[in-house]
Amino acid sequence: MRRLAGLLSDLRLAIVLLLLVALASAIGTAIPQGDPPASYIDAYTETPWLGLLSGDQVLQLQLDHVYSSGWFLALLAWLGLALILCSWRRQWPALQAACQWIDYKTPRQLSKLSIAETVACENADDSLQRLSSLLRSRGWQLNSQDGRLAARKGLAGRVGPLLVHTGLVLLMLGAVWGALAGHRLERFLAPGRSLDLLNRLGDNQVTITLKDFQIERDAAGRPEQFRSALELEGRQQSQVSEISVNHPLRYRGITIYQADWSLATITLQIGKSPELELPLQTFPQLGEQVWGLVLPTRPDGSEPVLLSLETEEGPVQIFDGNGERLALLRPGGEPGDVKGLPLRVASVLPASGLLLKRDPGVPLVYLGFAVTLLGGGLSLIATRQVWAIANDRQLHVGGLCNRNLTAFAVELPLILQEVQQG
Repeated sequence: MRRLAGLLSDLRLAIVLLLLVALASAIGTAIPQGDPPASYIDAYTETPWLGLLSGDQVLQLQLDHVYSSGWFLALLAWLGLALILCSWRRQWPALQAACQWIDYKTPRQLSKLSIAETVACENADDSLQRLSSLLRSRGWQLNSQDGRLAARKGLAGRVGPLLVHTGLVLLMLGAVWGALAGHRLERFLAPGRSLDLLNRLGDNQVTITLKDFQIERDAAGRPEQFRSALELEGRQQSQVSEISVNHPLRYRGITIYQADWSLATITLQIGKSPELELPLQTFPQLGEQVWGLVLPTRPDGSEPVLLSLETEEGPVQIFDGNGERLALLRPGGEPGDVKGLPLRVASVLPASGLLLKRDPGVPLVYLGFAVTLLGGGLSLIATRQVWAIANDRQLHVGGLCNRNLTAFAVELPLILQEVQQG
C-alpha cells in the first residue's frame, strides 16, 4: 500500500497527468463540443480531423464531449488523488518540520550547514545579543537559548506548495461538478417571444422575453455585434438587461450569452390580402447563412416559388422551379410581379441566438484559481534560517535557505559585518 501511495504521489506522474489534461483540453477546444452526432460524421467522414480521426472515431472516443467524457473525468480524478497524496506525504510533513524549531548546540553542527562562518569577537555574548536585535528589527522570528540563537524568516513560503495543490484540487472538483451537474441550452428567440425555464420539479423558475434585438453591421454589411434586450421575470423580481457578444448576463446561477443570430419570420402581402407572417428556415444547400421558404402561387398549391435572403435587410430573391430568378424585392419596398401576383415583402424579423448555461461548479473553480494564485505567490518567498552559538571569543553562525541560496550567502556575511561594527 505504501509503495502504491509512493507511486501515485510521484511528482513526475503528476506532471505527466497535467500534460495529458492540457492535451485533452486542447482537443476539446479544437473540436466543437456538444453538437449533434450527425454533424461530426458529416464534417469528418470525407476529411478526417487532422487526417487521423473520422466522424465515427470522434464519437467513439467521446471527443464530441471531452470535458464530460469518462476518460477525461478519470484523468482529473487520478490527478486529484496524486496531488492529495503528494500533499499528505510530502508538503504537509515539510510544513510541520518547518514550524518546529531546530536547536543546534555545538559549533560542529553549524559547520555542516550550507552557509557557515565563524567570527572572532571580544565578547561573544554581546555579539550574539546584537545579532538577535538586528534580526528582530528586520522581521525575523527568534528562539533564544542560553548562548544560542535560532532565527527564521519567510515561513509563509512553506505554505505555498500546499496551497497550490489545494487550489488545483478545488479547481478540478469544480470542473467535474460543472460537467456532471451543469446544463446547456441554445435557443433562437424572435423579439416579443418568451422562453420559460423550469426547475427539476417542473415549476417555472424564470421567464426570458426578448424585448429587442439589433445587429450592428460594418460598411460592407458584415455583422460586427449583436445586442439583445432581455426581460427576466422570476417569482419575486423582474429586470431588463442587455447582452452582447463577450458581455453575458448572470442571473440566479444562470449565465446567458449572446451566441448567434438567425432570421425568424418574413411578413408578406399578396395582392390586397392581409399581411402574412411566415416562418423562415435555413437552406444549407444554398449557402452557410441562407434563409427562405417555399411559397405556392396557385390555390391548389402548384407552381411554387422559392424566396431566399441572407440578411434581415434583404434583398429577397424569388426563384421559380427551374432556378430562374423572377424578382428581387426589398423589405418595406414596392411589390413585384411574381407569376402574375403582386407580392410585397413588408418586413423580415431577425432572431437572437441565446446560449444559456448553468454551471454550479463555477464558484469552486474561481476559488481554486484564487487559492492556486495565492499559493504560487507565497511559493516565491524564500524560507531562510539562521543559527548562532556564542563560544568563548567566537560567534559561530550557520544558515539554510530553500530558494536563491546564492543571494543568502551574500546577505549573511553583510549581517555579520553590521554585528561586528556594533
